[in-house]
Amino acid sequence: MAGGMVVGPSSYPPQMMANQQVAIINPQFCAPYPVDLNIVRKLMTLSEGAFGVTDVNGNIVFKVKGKLFSLRDRRVLLDAAGNPIVTFQQKILSAHRRWQVYRGESTDSKDFLFSVKKSSLLQFKTKLDVFLAHNTKEDVCDFRIEGSWFERSCVIYAGNTSTIVAQMHRKHTAQSILLGKDNFGVTVYPNVDYAFIVALLVILEEINEDRSGDD
Repeated sequence: MAGGMVVGPSSYPPQMMANQQVAIINPQFCAPYPVDLNIVRKLMTLSEGAFGVTDVNGNIVFKVKGKLFSLRDRRVLLDAAGNPIVTFQQKILSAHRRWQVYRGESTDSKDFLFSVKKSSLLQFKTKLDVFLAHNTKEDVCDFRIEGSWFERSCVIYAGNTSTIVAQMHRKHTAQSILLGKDNFGVTVYPNVDYAFIVALLVILEEINEDRSGDD
């Protein structure tokens, strides 16, 4: 697993998920226990971007920086120290609104990790398909996201199985209401790359909050 080796759910049966790391970005982001994170939009303490990820104690774990003057929609996921982990880029002229994710600040094909797209053009509920870099045929997704973005109650599954790798849920606090912040939490299951899960939630937010609303 060294060096951020990609392991997709297609590599092993679902019953092994609990025992084997699902390290899409880096094994350092896999914990042997469930990881609870809070995603906070309009976080006032962030100098760059309005999207932050904290642990249960309120410490910044990740933050998202936007590329305001690029030709394509681009975002960069940073760790707490400001180091780039992955870059998100929306694919131009993609009918299903596809986002591509690369290692670090690269958008080079050799650093391509995975892509995310809507599973169908017309959707009343959220359903996104995730394809890892090695899955070039895209006959079957490696992960999928289903649920209601409006209710912040989406679930991330391994492939087309019922195996859950992460669940998000809405959080209402007096502070969030007072500051006008939109808080939601995510529980990442043991041995699942939580940076990968956060990356999926950033894309989920981008797709659902897109002002055009059209595909």
